[in-house]
Amino acid sequence: MQTLLPRRDLLRSAGTAALAWTASSYSRILGANDKVNLGLIGAGGRGAHVTGIFMNTNQVNVTAVCDVYAERVDKVLQKATSGKGFNDHRKLLEHKQLDAVLIATPDHWHSGCAIDALNAGKDVYVEKPLTLTIEEGPKIVKAARVNDRICQVGMQQRSGSHYLRAKEEYFKTGKLGKITLARTWWHGNGAHLQKAPASMQTKPSNLDWARFLGPVKWRDYDPQQFWNFRAYLDFGGGQVTDLFTHWIDVVHMFMDQDNPISAVAAGGVYAYKDGRTAPDTINAVLEYPNGWSATFEATLAPGIKGAAVEVCGTEGKLFITRGEYQFLSAEKGAQPVVVKAEKEQTIEHVENFLSCVKSRKLPNGDVWIGHRSAQASHLANIAYLQKRRLKFDPDREEILPL
Repeated sequence: MQTLLPRRDLLRSAGTAALAWTASSYSRILGANDKVNLGLIGAGGRGAHVTGIFMNTNQVNVTAVCDVYAERVDKVLQKATSGKGFNDHRKLLEHKQLDAVLIATPDHWHSGCAIDALNAGKDVYVEKPLTLTIEEGPKIVKAARVNDRICQVGMQQRSGSHYLRAKEEYFKTGKLGKITLARTWWHGNGAHLQKAPASMQTKPSNLDWARFLGPVKWRDYDPQQFWNFRAYLDFGGGQVTDLFTHWIDVVHMFMDQDNPISAVAAGGVYAYKDGRTAPDTINAVLEYPNGWSATFEATLAPGIKGAAVEVCGTEGKLFITRGEYQFLSAEKGAQPVVVKAEKEQTIEHVENFLSCVKSRKLPNGDVWIGHRSAQASHLANIAYLQKRRLKFDPDREEILPL
């Protein structure tokens, strides 16, 4: 049977010699004090926000911005004060003053934009989930490795100081004992309930709808599908890939395991019957070969809110959010240990990416890591859609027949 290590080695390092040229041969070598010329692909809310974080580091020049909606390009360029605008990412990648790109498009464009950017010799920071489908991951990993590019996936907990501290203090030391369950939940996420404003009911003349659809089958302009793509499975994986990917990645980081062997899920569009195809309520369970399972629970109903990971072991449990973690020993009368986050994790993740662009070290949220955590989320979604328990071979990365 094929082991996990050879496949990891193949995707982590293979292919550099497969091409006569490498990305490094046509990429600028940056010194410690050089500013990175950054391009943005996807200038919506998240793209504009993370670009602002990049700019606040004083380590980048935003030299190019791309979006299918010109109004969004103009807004980012006003803050950047310089740079060129594009509505086609391929044109942006031809821009000579470009070292790296931030990809913050809807999920259905992540793979195409990332592979094109990596093949063009650009380092890439791509928002999670890395992929729209389970098949796309190995192709992006290969593009990063063949072209010797840095590729950071926007799972910012990987760089979060208090997440890293929790791993050192409780997981590497074994203080939780035998871990049997990792619970995750994310309730009441308002991003999945956004309504298109009245101004979008008629397609703006400067919005390229055909370009927005890209690889997705044609349909007439729909303001809601454009404005709230997260609610439609053609464009993303709903709450599972948008939210669970963050949390299952935290679990993978803590456990040093990213290899689920089965998945089951149930849910549906129970309350928000507004044309969405992604479930408004979902429960999923992944099983891992070392004798533990991970769960995800989410609903958009406003009666419950909150998002966290809780890892349960025989000697205690660790509860962690983006704001703090709490450890509670199983000993009778034990008091919780509480540690607050010192810094916003996206800032730390951006700083790690920029450091790796210059050092050429693998980033905290490397493309391989992003692929494996997205893969776990995809398994949950496939189980939901097929209404069956999936068996998975994590070494060969294949869903097994029943």
